[in-house]
Amino acid sequence: MELIQRPRRLRSSALLRSMVRETRISADTLIYPIFVVEGTNRKEEIDTMPGQYRWSIDCLGEVLQSAVDAGVHSVLLFGIPAEKDAIGSSAWAENGIVQQAIRYIKQHFPQLYVITDVCMCEYTSHGHCGILCGETVDNDKTLEVLAKTALSHVQAGADMVAPSDMMDGRVGKIRTVLDEHGFCNVPIMAYSVKYASAFYGPFRDAADSAPTFGDRKGYQMDPHNAREAIREAELDIQEGADILMVKPGLAYLDVLHTLKERFSQPVALYSVSGEYAMIKAAGMAGYVDEAALICESAVCMYRAGADLLITYFARELAQFIREGRIG
Repeated sequence: MELIQRPRRLRSSALLRSMVRETRISADTLIYPIFVVEGTNRKEEIDTMPGQYRWSIDCLGEVLQSAVDAGVHSVLLFGIPAEKDAIGSSAWAENGIVQQAIRYIKQHFPQLYVITDVCMCEYTSHGHCGILCGETVDNDKTLEVLAKTALSHVQAGADMVAPSDMMDGRVGKIRTVLDEHGFCNVPIMAYSVKYASAFYGPFRDAADSAPTFGDRKGYQMDPHNAREAIREAELDIQEGADILMVKPGLAYLDVLHTLKERFSQPVALYSVSGEYAMIKAAGMAGYVDEAALICESAVCMYRAGADLLITYFARELAQFIREGRIG
């Protein structure tokens, strides 16, 4: 048969396939989320996230060393305090759990880049992401405590802050406060497009952050909406966001691709706890090749436009890249 165009020519060997690959993945772009908890001698496996743990500061070195050994260079910290109150005051305490973790990492693992989640849900007794007025989160009062929290993280040594609350105007407020205190070079990675998603279930177990009443649909985005994501991202850019984020991952690749095409800022994707739990459960049951599915899912996320990937599989992916199984 006389065929001029034969696309299979470029698939004929592993080396050639690698040479012409359109999507390439680097361990430098992986960010590993870590849960830190108050107390001592605590390494507590999260039931809904097999292989993931809550770590007290004295045990934190184990997971950090495993990340470094795998080739991961960046971590995203979530704190679980011993005590909570209505305003989440431990979030900005000088000796709060995240602040302690930052100082520990900077002392013992200075090669790691430390990003901190800035939100109130882990710290409030009601589990909502801000200050309540009745049963409604007061947007503007919440901005004050978010900015105080971000500032306390940076003063403790955080390299970047990542507000995840979805309050209107929080990026601008945080940027102003950081600049006023001389931290104009600390970047903000905004959870610009965070949907009210069922994929967060295991995270809420991990962080003990489920709301005690209602839900978060009044501030997180409606999964039906895509154009609204553009508006949210534009507002965050105007307020000083350096990196945009889409959350969750696989179910929202269309939104990720839209932001990547429209804006010049780097775009991060958060592959969330529910995505992790589904792959782990299917792998443990023998329904799928877990390693192959981890790799393929990551490729899909990068192909759709992710510049950075926040994932509980960061260590595995970094190792797979080193082994040449993905890249």
